Amino acid sequence: MTIRIAAIEVGHWHAVHDAAYLRHLTAMSDVALVGVQDSDAALAGKRAKEVGHPPTFTDYPKMLAETKPDFVLALGRHRQMAKIAHDLLDQGYPFMMEKPMGVNAQEVQSIADKATRLKAFVSVPLSQRYQPFAIRARELLAAGRFGPVSHIYIRINRPGPARYPEWDSPWMLDPAEAGGGCLRNLGSHGFDMFLHLTGEEAQVTGAQISRRAHGQRVEDYASALLRSAGGILGTIEVGNTFPRVGTDGEWKIAGRDAILTLKDGVMKLATADGDEVSKGTEIETPYATAIRDALESWRRGAAPPISVHDCLRAVRLIDQAYALAG
Repeated sequence: MTIRIAAIEVGHWHAVHDAAYLRHLTAMSDVALVGVQDSDAALAGKRAKEVGHPPTFTDYPKMLAETKPDFVLALGRHRQMAKIAHDLLDQGYPFMMEKPMGVNAQEVQSIADKATRLKAFVSVPLSQRYQPFAIRARELLAAGRFGPVSHIYIRINRPGPARYPEWDSPWMLDPAEAGGGCLRNLGSHGFDMFLHLTGEEAQVTGAQISRRAHGQRVEDYASALLRSAGGILGTIEVGNTFPRVGTDGEWKIAGRDAILTLKDGVMKLATADGDEVSKGTEIETPYATAIRDALESWRRGAAPPISVHDCLRAVRLIDQAYALAG
């Protein structure tokens, strides 16, 4: 069965850059991209040209009415996301939406509540769950290889904010439209990974943000400390200060008996017996897997592999971090 997909507000840079949702979808043999929409007609046309010239629209209700898709990819400015999600829920469309799904936890909570009430399929591609580090960490946790877990450290420092205007998303530098800077945008990955690995709720215990590197109205670096309900400590750092294409990143989970790290493309498990070394991936790599998993789950009538409720838990921690950072 061909899955007919329509994409909303494709001016978001993840339509064709980084996550590159449209590129991944058009590469799938059982997917037909039946329409792309952006409120900017020129931008909708630009995106369509990059992915095989699907029909373009400036009004997404019109696109949905005319194309009648099976499934929807929802992007948009962070300020737009909650309204788009509610519109899709009200019309009964299953969809996948880019994080953070809103500019605060209250907005995301409203989506989660409605999705629960309607038993709707609302997926969020928090793709770092599919990277080798996360998969290996979960295997080791299940086998008890870490012993008592002490702490988790995650750093995701991506290229500077100049890329957003270059990729047709200057709104990312406007706090009213984006809801913040790197903490709002990248924080979901870090906080979700902490929650995913610990399997526990958590609270942010300290946070700070900085605009010093680029002097924009949104922060370009943020760090947060958190503690799980069972006492596992976490440090999350996110930024937009890497000086070229790529990532200054590090992922680590440490326990009494083992430490697993991923840094510079190398994954290492350190134990009393020595080191096990294997290859990691770039931060963009898992998106195709995340998209495919969501579509397959929807097609077989299963719950989303990563849902709006998972996104909500991460966004609550983002809000806590902003509050503590002042």
